[in-house]
Amino acid sequence: MNTDAPVKIEIRGGAAHLTLNRPDKRNALDGATIGALSAALERCAKDPEVRLLQLTGAGNVFCAGADLGEMQAQAQASEAENLAHAEKLASLLGALDAWPKPTLARVNGDGFGGALGLIAACDIVVAAEGAKFAFTEVRLGLIPAVVSPFVLAKIGESAALRYFLTAETMSAATLQDMGLAHEVVSVDTLDATCDRLSEAILKGAPDALMEAKALIRDVLRRSAADRTETSIQMAARLARLRVQEEAQEGFSAFFAKRKANWRRD
Repeated sequence: MNTDAPVKIEIRGGAAHLTLNRPDKRNALDGATIGALSAALERCAKDPEVRLLQLTGAGNVFCAGADLGEMQAQAQASEAENLAHAEKLASLLGALDAWPKPTLARVNGDGFGGALGLIAACDIVVAAEGAKFAFTEVRLGLIPAVVSPFVLAKIGESAALRYFLTAETMSAATLQDMGLAHEVVSVDTLDATCDRLSEAILKGAPDALMEAKALIRDVLRRSAADRTETSIQMAARLARLRVQEEAQEGFSAFFAKRKANWRRD
């Protein structure tokens, strides 16, 4: 196992443990991390020894969302370049959402933006008490476009209208109330809870578990392919906004640590 890799993979007891491994960058999703996580999903899906996937973050943060350095670069990129960048995340979220075997998110700390897409794309979510979350995009002149098909499938229109528009900080308990988290536990009991759920899943027959996931998608008529395609389509909206005046001002204000010109407080 390469301890310097942006995503660490450890396979034990029938489960693949994937860890976002950029603790110094709050496990932000840069291009290398997105690529590594996509490759890990593909590799583990093909491994007959892997019956379950667990996703977590190194250190005390789950994932800070987009990488700040890449965000700054994308603010000056063309619409076409922004689209290509956004489509990579859309493809990753689609692959996680469509992953044929059970998935478990071990949300060990804060998660923002794209992190909420990762959480929404997992089957079962356990979040640590005290962790904070937010859809912060509108405060940068953007929208949570790429994550929206996966998030909306879990939280519905009402919650999205509030938290997409207000960008309020949400607690782990709020995530549970909205349907994005199944259990909220102390950091000390996070591993024990995930182990308990993993053991319960692994008691199921491998093919039956995969068929159960497919059954849910088919009955609800929300296929993984539909969500992936919608996410890619929404990436075009994000790319269009990123080159507009508001987003330019939003990024400029963010990196200058000042209020954007639309703020009146």
